Amino acid sequence: MHINYRTSHQIRLQADKLLGPEVSDVDGNTEDRTRTISVFNGPAPNMAECGSPDDEITVVADWIKKRSEEGVQPHELAVFVRSEQELDRARSSVEKTGLPYKVLDDNVATTHGHVSVCTMHQAKGLEFRAVVVMACDDEVLPLQSRIEEVTDDADLAEVYATERHLLYVACTRARDHLLITSGDMPSEFLGDITG
Repeated sequence: MHINYRTSHQIRLQADKLLGPEVSDVDGNTEDRTRTISVFNGPAPNMAECGSPDDEITVVADWIKKRSEEGVQPHELAVFVRSEQELDRARSSVEKTGLPYKVLDDNVATTHGHVSVCTMHQAKGLEFRAVVVMACDDEVLPLQSRIEEVTDDADLAEVYATERHLLYVACTRARDHLLITSGDMPSEFLGDITG
């Protein structure tokens, strides 16, 4: 049995829907996910499929404000996006709250008193009380440019697996609160999470 101390039971259950019952890493090590448990409960993750990026920015800003009003400190909040092309949407949503923020770079140093904004790749190894995974749109997740580079079905399966795992990692950086949003046609992965 594996014990998860990082994420609430509700967040882990939702995120686990992205992966199969067994997960293999690049070294070929396999982990059985069916026997993993979380040691605490929390609210169910939220999802919002918005009609436009502007609507999404407003929804994210309102959600962050609500968490802040509930006592979540800025440095306990993060907004993640798939790639640098979506960072403006993340920045705009945090700017709308009036909270200070920092866009993390490859050094991934969070700043006390600031909301963290970064790509999903940079999120690995971080942990926050509340996380927004934003811009989960079709052609953004999985990233269309990666799909277009594929030359055979095995490579396509690998792209989908790594993109799913990236979303899983981003979602499981949340300890207590998770919001997943899209601002356009939602990624097919969002249907897997809610299914």
